[in-house]
Parts: sequence; C-alpha cells; structure tokens
Amino acid sequence: MSLAGKVAVVTGATKGVGRGVGRELARHGARVFVTGRSAPDRERADEQITGVRCDHRQEDQVETAFKWILREARRIDVLVNNVWGAYERMIENGQFTWLKPFWEQPLWRWDAMFSAGVRAYYQASQLAVPSMIAERRGLIVNISFWAAQKHIGNVAYGVSKAATDKLTADMATELKPHSVAVVSLYPGLVRTEKVLEAAQWLDLSNSESPEFIGRAVAALADDPGVLRHTGKVLVAAALAKEYGFTDIDGTTPRPLTLADV
Repeated sequence: MSLAGKVAVVTGATKGVGRGVGRELARHGARVFVTGRSAPDRERADEQITGVRCDHRQEDQVETAFKWILREARRIDVLVNNVWGAYERMIENGQFTWLKPFWEQPLWRWDAMFSAGVRAYYQASQLAVPSMIAERRGLIVNISFWAAQKHIGNVAYGVSKAATDKLTADMATELKPHSVAVVSLYPGLVRTEKVLEAAQWLDLSNSESPEFIGRAVAALADDPGVLRHTGKVLVAAALAKEYGFTDIDGTTPRPLTLADV
C-alpha cells in the first residue's frame, strides 16, 4: 500500500484507535493531521504527522482547525472520524454506571456520545467534503461498532452507534455522485491503553492492535475501486482477508459477527 501524496485527518487521535490509525497512515506515506484536546498545537510530531489541538465539542475550534489544515495542505483526501467522548467518568460516586438501565443512566452520557461523537463526525465531514468534491475523490471512515445492531452496554451507546451508521449511509447517498466514499468501520477488541490496563480480566487471543485498524483504513484509501464499499458497514478483520494485510505481530484476527458480540 502506498498513500504517498495523500492528506489524511484523523480526529481524536492522541491515543487509542485514533493514534494507531494516524501512525499507520503516516507509515504508508500519507501526510497526517491528528486532532484532539491534548494534541500538540500545530506542531509536527515527525515528518508525516502534525498535531492540531481542538475540542470537537466546540464548533468554533473545529472550524479553525480545519481551515488551518486546508491552508497548510490545500486538500483532504481521507477523513477518519474517530473522536469519542463517552468513556470518561464511567465510575460515579463509587458506582460503575456504564451497564445501568437507561432510566438510571446519567443524562450527560447521552450528550457526550452525540456531541463528541455523532455531531463531531457530522461537522468534521461537512468541513472536509468540499475539498473532496473539488477533487472528485475522497474517503470518509466513521469508526463505529456492533452496538448499532445489538444491545451492548447501554441504550445511549447503541443509539449513538446506530446514528453513526445511518450517518454513513445517508452521506454516502449524497456523495456517491461526487466519487467520494463513506464507510462505517467496526474494530474488534482493540488493545488500547484502557484495554491493556484490564488485560488480566480479558481474553486477548483474538484482539487487534490500534495499528491494525489503521491498516484497514490504509487499504481502503489505497483502493481505486473503494466506491464499491460506499454506504456499507465494514469489519476491520474482514478487510484484512480481502486486502491481504496482517496485524503488526503477523497474526490475522478472526472477523467477528453479530453472534460473537
């Protein structure tokens, strides 16, 4: 895979899946801009990766960030919507609230999933798309999960992921005439920092590195026929079989299905 000459933006990429995706796109030659509240502000981490500090809940900050990126790079070829704000404060007053029924859930969690999730994806896409339309090419990847199709965790989580997949489908309908592809991408169990902290309680035998998700994005970005996937839900491990890449340790994780989660 070669992404030389392409410009990518990965939102919420200071850690976890986003950081892995940013690193992998850069490794394949893309110029990558990573956003986040703790990102170095308009500083290059290396020759390929530049940090852009912004809080995706603050629309003015996001507009400023994307205007600056477009001034610097002149276009955006790949947008990975990964930012997410709902895993904070999972324990409140000594209680683990993530699995509580909806009538016992803190209302702020719904707002976090939509303001720093679905709404953030929508705004970032709005700002990136005019550049893609002008070039008549582009790829938007919305990081999502099986909770869109099955109750996992809590009601707000499922609704936000279902909204993400609907966002993908409807944006794809409007962008297909402009040759811009939009997909939802489902990771498996990813070895993020938080997952590794809980490794002793988890079965990581079929887990994936954050970079593995990046390889899935890179394969899509390098595919001249990617428009055939537009509007679809894709599973990272299934893409590994289609495109022939492996994880960083040489393994090929088994693709999960709805029955597995």
